[in-house]
Amino acid sequence: MKVLFKLLQIAIIALPLLAMRADKPLRVVFFGDSITQAGVSPTGYITKVGEMLKAKGQDSQYELVGAGIGGNKVYDLYLRLEDDVLAKKPDVVFIYVGINDVWHKASSGTGTDPDKYVRFYEALIKKLKAQNIRVIVCTPTVIGERNDNSNQQDGDLNQYSKLIREIATRNSLQLLDLRKHFQDYLAKNNPENKEKGILTTDRVHLTDAGNQFLAEKMLEALVQK
Repeated sequence: MKVLFKLLQIAIIALPLLAMRADKPLRVVFFGDSITQAGVSPTGYITKVGEMLKAKGQDSQYELVGAGIGGNKVYDLYLRLEDDVLAKKPDVVFIYVGINDVWHKASSGTGTDPDKYVRFYEALIKKLKAQNIRVIVCTPTVIGERNDNSNQQDGDLNQYSKLIREIATRNSLQLLDLRKHFQDYLAKNNPENKEKGILTTDRVHLTDAGNQFLAEKMLEALVQK
């Protein structure tokens, strides 16, 4: 009888705690560079993800957090992981980095070599997985919108995207192949082979259409089971 009474006491205490946990929104951190920094602006992709969730009546189920800083490369993300991501105790983290690692190789000679890129990316993942965080890795999008593979950095972007696909496979992580999504979109919607002005304003940073397209892909990945 005493054992039964004790079990009832435990159940009475545990049920409200379980209910609180079930009602707690999923905290999602978007971790990246200037594209993600701009993502929290009124027309940014993170804001648009929130708007789409609200339209579905699901906004109370998610807490969206932007953790983007302009100019960041994978090494910078590693250095600020503790303060800008882990301290927020996220349930889900999107890693969206690689544009500057490639772009800065040509523009200023301060990019990231492939082997170093992989090492720091893997180190990021190790720390996130140690906290049982769901990690979604994203391939870099575009530096130039021409759809005939004639943008200066297309070769490097394809190489680094391949590295991320391999990282995802090796670590059994969810992959959001933004590089492929952007290329497929531009193949259909850039008949004049423009360098910019469709998804990007300046070959890299996003137009309203670019933010909307990115938001749709991010949301699809987020709700994927």
